[in-house]
Amino acid sequence: MTESLRDILDAAALGVFPAADGGTTVVPQHGGRDAGVIAFTAHSVVFTDEDPRWVRETLDGLGCDPLAATMNARFLTAFMERTGRTTDTIDVLLTGAPLPGRPGIALTEVADPGHPRVVSARRRRDDVRVWAADGGVLVLGRGVAGRLEAAVEVAEGVRHRGLGRHLVTAARQLAGGEVVWAQVSAGNARSLRAFQAAGYRPVGSEALFLGPESLRP
Repeated sequence: MTESLRDILDAAALGVFPAADGGTTVVPQHGGRDAGVIAFTAHSVVFTDEDPRWVRETLDGLGCDPLAATMNARFLTAFMERTGRTTDTIDVLLTGAPLPGRPGIALTEVADPGHPRVVSARRRRDDVRVWAADGGVLVLGRGVAGRLEAAVEVAEGVRHRGLGRHLVTAARQLAGGEVVWAQVSAGNARSLRAFQAAGYRPVGSEALFLGPESLRP
């Protein structure tokens, strides 16, 4: 039986990855919102409802290192042109195991559905919950293939005080026993350090392709 995208992600969260054989696995999208590419060590997963033959023929025609083909700019551009989707950046994909206990910082859950951070998060995630801290915001919601994803914001005036690390640690404590996923731009070294200091580990890279409905202000 062919693995689904969720099967692959659940295994990766446990440290079990696709074989590092230089190959590419093509699986259907979990839902209509999210399509994209995840590159693990020496193996990529393309999740799309497009014809898998198109994916493989396009990759074969790039003339570049097969290990880098799925994240090659020409493939990502071809993907966008074929699907009418767009992407922001290539992110580092991280996971954090759930933690017991209560968050070590004061958090107030934001119940207002019209709050700008809630509205923004709901365009890209389901079952969104948002908490405000003094100088920061924590978001938890279900993103790609229903995985539980965390995102944080820290105000410029309170940076370098460990708030980001405390917020992403709190995400693991508020996860209800689930693994927490995070997508962080590869150039955002400050955020990457915060996640890694809080016990998250990088598992791959991801380019997420979004439809126009996810990009509306």
